[in-house]
Amino acid sequence: MERRKSGDGGKHGLKSSFAAGVAALVFLVIGYQSALFIHKASVLGILEKKDSPDTVFVVDKELAESLLASVPEESRKDLLVPVRGREAYAVRKESSHHPEISAVRKNAAPGKTETFRFDPNAVSVPDLVRLGFSEKQAMAIDNYRKKGGIFRRKSDFSRSFVVADTVYARLEPYIDIPLIDLNLADSADFDRLPGIGGYFASRMVEFREKLGGSYSYKEQLMDIYRFDREKFDGLSDLVTVSRESARPYRLWSLPADSLRLHPYIGSYAARGIVLFRENNPRQQWTVEALDAAGMLDEGMAEKLSRCLISSPDGN
Repeated sequence: MERRKSGDGGKHGLKSSFAAGVAALVFLVIGYQSALFIHKASVLGILEKKDSPDTVFVVDKELAESLLASVPEESRKDLLVPVRGREAYAVRKESSHHPEISAVRKNAAPGKTETFRFDPNAVSVPDLVRLGFSEKQAMAIDNYRKKGGIFRRKSDFSRSFVVADTVYARLEPYIDIPLIDLNLADSADFDRLPGIGGYFASRMVEFREKLGGSYSYKEQLMDIYRFDREKFDGLSDLVTVSRESARPYRLWSLPADSLRLHPYIGSYAARGIVLFRENNPRQQWTVEALDAAGMLDEGMAEKLSRCLISSPDGN
């Protein structure tokens, strides 16, 4: 009986020691966190109460520029601040600070925000951070893109929940979203346009082939069956036909079987064009002459004359 009592007492002692150890560890963790908090508060206090404030002089523009003539261009931007409503600059003169305070200010200084031209659909996460976004915000933009999100217009970027109005106002002049070239895009590119989808994306590619492989002007989209003005207006500012991508249509050299495929020509006009070429000198080969000869259906001469067409001599 006595041995059992002695054993119980030993177990009780171990439990007490373990509880005391846990309590000591908890107090140690709390003390460490408190020390971190106090240290951070001290740093903020140093930043708030600088030992020697900088001096700011408001001088006229000419004098300010002469005073800072020897200062490098990059450093001058931080020292020269235009005064609103006056032909003057605020010139800041840095005071000398205690080395420890200078070190704290340097370590606590925020990263420099940059501005440069960027495509929000392609800009990298590190470059988004350079533009002033936090890493978390940059990752949110990247995740939106990875899930299929597209910024078609500048205003689309402004509607992102991580893009503040003030940030958008600063970046808006630098947003560069490339237009879709109707002659370089594939059906996937067309599918991403508003109001298009798979059906019209395929029709846009097919119509380009019927035109001879090249759009001459973007309004030709409205000649696609059921592609109305409303659909065109919804995307006209997102597409283009560059001069480099447009290929001249070989109206004066293609055979009738090829000419008839063109949406502005057809079978009857194709045969007539071939006969016209065989019976008239090259200097008379014009769309206007074809129309005057009754070769083209009503309204087709105007559409065809807007197309990029090879000259009769093949150039």
